Amino acid sequence: MVAEVVGPPNQRERMKTAVIGIFLILLVGVLYFGKGLLLPVTLAFLFALVLLPIVRVLRRRGIPEGITAVALVLILGVGVGTAAYTLSGPVTEWIKSAPQVRSEISFKLRNLQKSVDDFREAQEQINDAIQQPADGSTQEVVIRDPGLLDAAASNASQVVAGAGLTFILLVFLLSSGDMLQEKLVRVLPTLTDKKHGLAIAKEIERSISTYLFTISLINAGLGAVIAAGMFAIGMPNPVLWGVAAALLNFVPYLGAIVGVAAVALIALISFPTLGHASLAPIIYFACTTIEGQFVTPMLVGRRLQINTVAVLLAVAFWGFIWGFIGILIAVPLLVVTKVFASRIESLSGLNEFLSTRGDLERS
Repeated sequence: MVAEVVGPPNQRERMKTAVIGIFLILLVGVLYFGKGLLLPVTLAFLFALVLLPIVRVLRRRGIPEGITAVALVLILGVGVGTAAYTLSGPVTEWIKSAPQVRSEISFKLRNLQKSVDDFREAQEQINDAIQQPADGSTQEVVIRDPGLLDAAASNASQVVAGAGLTFILLVFLLSSGDMLQEKLVRVLPTLTDKKHGLAIAKEIERSISTYLFTISLINAGLGAVIAAGMFAIGMPNPVLWGVAAALLNFVPYLGAIVGVAAVALIALISFPTLGHASLAPIIYFACTTIEGQFVTPMLVGRRLQINTVAVLLAVAFWGFIWGFIGILIAVPLLVVTKVFASRIESLSGLNEFLSTRGDLERS
């Protein structure tokens, strides 16, 4: 006979809540401190979900999976490397000129905020008078912090190692084809669990591949249109702005806001008049509005729409855990979470939170 240990209901609930809380804290710690390993692995799996349909199509036409995998990874690597090399020059120039850009922005805004600048000037005069030594000599103390270029150079080895791990793992994932799904079916105990697990795996692959492939095409088109618009008005480095717009648009809502603000600031120092400078943010805002309100809903559809609050929380969380790359992949990871939540009964509460109001009304 097996003795069952039971306790008061309130005590069991408190213990259950404590265990869940401890698990979540440990999970966040593992994700944060294991970034060097977990981030490349996650990127490899996301890329594999997008590229596996291509591998299957070519396999049916007689091309081995290994050859397709190597070819796709080489194309992806060359594309990323070419883009990084092409943009490295403009990005480096912008970083080097960041202090000058900040000074020019401050100078341009001084005409719009005269009262604030007058107060600042008076405060600087008071500080100079207080800090002036009695003998009339002045002493200048300069504190030099590591610049952005130095910080980027120090992290270059980690970036290269992470990219190498991502591409190597991606080759093996694509070469294995459907092996992971077959292993999943074998591991699950009952026939019902096998069918359920396989259905979840197929839905995750279909949802992520559809979302990432479609969004990538939309963002590439948006970047091309914005680059053309920046070129038409004479904005410096229009290609850089197009690439930045394409990357920022992977972040719903916040990406467009950041892009409009950045374009507005640079246009303010690049053009002589305020009217000319206002064209850049207007073009950027118009393009992202058309994309967000018409193009994306029409092409992506509403079945992948997620609660706006959940999207913002996911972007904030993954940005804190994994930085800028975490911000870019926050929505795909949220799509995976929603698929699990919609298929597993015990996660119905999470699915309800992630769903939009329209999804709840239809259900």
